[in-house]
Amino acid sequence: MSGVWYFKNDGVFHLVGNPQAEGGSSSSSSKKKVLVYLPTGQVVSSYSLLEQILTGLGWERYYGGDPDFFQFHKRSSVDLISLPREFSKFGTVHMFDIVVKNSETFRVRDM
Repeated sequence: MSGVWYFKNDGVFHLVGNPQAEGGSSSSSSKKKVLVYLPTGQVVSSYSLLEQILTGLGWERYYGGDPDFFQFHKRSSVDLISLPREFSKFGTVHMFDIVVKNSETFRVRDM
């Protein structure tokens, strides 16, 4: 449930829901998101494609971390990209993590 918490002077608070975010058809948050590689306009549809792109950008596979994650690091920074081992669990949080660390190369867009 999403919404805004309102606090009264007597210390009582309540949540006022946001019906549009909770399933309204006009909500952009309900649309499926995709990660787009900007130089080609290609939608990232697999980890093999993503690994190929990230390798070309100077990222390397990192094998020293949690075995439940597929990880990349860049020698020139302290950044680490951690992705769920299964591509089916690759979500918008992971997409935005990639965008933040490669802002000129990727975008998250509505499908």
